[in-house]
Amino acid sequence: MSDLTLNPAAAGAAPTAEGGSANHFYLTREHHPENGTLLGFWLYLMSDCLIFAVLFACYGVLGRSYAAGPSGAELFDLSLVAFNTALLLFSSITYGFAMLEMQRRRQGAVLFWLAITGLFGLGFLGVEIYEFAHLIHEGAGPQRSAFLSSFFTLVGTHGLHVTFGIVWLVTLMVQVSKHGLIPANRRRLMCLSMFWHFLDVVWIGVFTFVYLMGSLP
Repeated sequence: MSDLTLNPAAAGAAPTAEGGSANHFYLTREHHPENGTLLGFWLYLMSDCLIFAVLFACYGVLGRSYAAGPSGAELFDLSLVAFNTALLLFSSITYGFAMLEMQRRRQGAVLFWLAITGLFGLGFLGVEIYEFAHLIHEGAGPQRSAFLSSFFTLVGTHGLHVTFGIVWLVTLMVQVSKHGLIPANRRRLMCLSMFWHFLDVVWIGVFTFVYLMGSLP
């Protein structure tokens, strides 16, 4: 019982019926299970997996429902999507460098690699917004067919997650700048690392299942 301190004669100890004093136990630190935050975040990621599993399933059902409209083979620019995929994968590598520097307690290097990661993430979002705007300009918006509705929903949900990840990353950069690599910030960096790599895994599924398979005649 390392979290408890026995203090039988502390100020104001209540007397017992036998005339003695009652023993008191005091918590010397917050009772918080180790790695509880990481476990909770893993549970969150599992719930996010379910969300994307449903979206992939919807796309699998509706992905060939063109309603006499354009198909993926006619719309997708694989070279642009490949470039965008490279941006996101490189951002995962640079975040890994940030985690390595965190282990070495180099605050400046951590901030540098986080900034590079954020730039790659912004580049990914910029290309995705350009792709969406181009499709809508060509008359291939989400209302055109069930295929495009499921496409915009799946890819847009992933893009929304990346947006939240960048906001979280910038917030963490501010916290690390102000408070350094304290245990709380290290734990938050670990959680964001899991989230960021999770988005990479989901995007590989999107690239393969939506873009590559969708480009087949």
